[in-house]
Amino acid sequence: TVGSTAPFVGLFGTVWGIYHALTAIGMSGQASIDKVAGPVGEALIMTAIGLGVAVPAVLGYNWLVRRNKLVLDMVRVVAGRLHASLLNAR
Repeated sequence: TVGSTAPFVGLFGTVWGIYHALTAIGMSGQASIDKVAGPVGEALIMTAIGLGVAVPAVLGYNWLVRRNKLVLDMVRVVAGRLHASLLNAR
C-alpha cells in the first residue's frame, strides 16, 4: 500500500503547495517570485519525499514476492519428493 499511495501523497503535496502559492498571489495582488518560491519549493520537496518512500517500498515488495515464490517452489519440490518416497515405501 505504501508503494501505491506514496506518489499520490507527493502529488497532493504538489497541488497543495501550488494552491498556497496561488493564494499568496491572490492576497498580495501581485505576482512576484518571493510569493511563489516558498510554496512551490515546499511542493517539490513533498513530491520528492513521496517518491523517496514509494520507490524503495515497491522494490522491497517485489523482492519479497520473488523470494516467496522461490521458497514456495522449493516447498513444492520437497513435498513432491516426500510424496513420492511415501508412495514407494509401501
